[in-house]
Amino acid sequence: MNRINVKKFGFAFGLTGALIYLGCMIVMTTTGQAGTILFFNSLLHGLDATSIIRMDVPILEAFFGIIQTFILGWLIGACIAAFYNVQIKTKRT
Repeated sequence: MNRINVKKFGFAFGLTGALIYLGCMIVMTTTGQAGTILFFNSLLHGLDATSIIRMDVPILEAFFGIIQTFILGWLIGACIAAFYNVQIKTKRT
């Protein structure tokens, strides 16, 4: 079995999380509050997200949110790759 590059997998995981965060920002910007609530209610299997949707998110807070999401995603992806690599049985010659 092949080993996973920890840094590259972490980067891919972090970038994927940041893109999902950006997609959320786009949904909120383009659909308004009613559309955002409808979108997340259907995404969350009918869970009512009305009370947790906040539309007045400052730009700086959104910027820090996307950076934090990337960092957490990178750490999660790097851990997954490292744990995977530890479990691989290597052939000794």
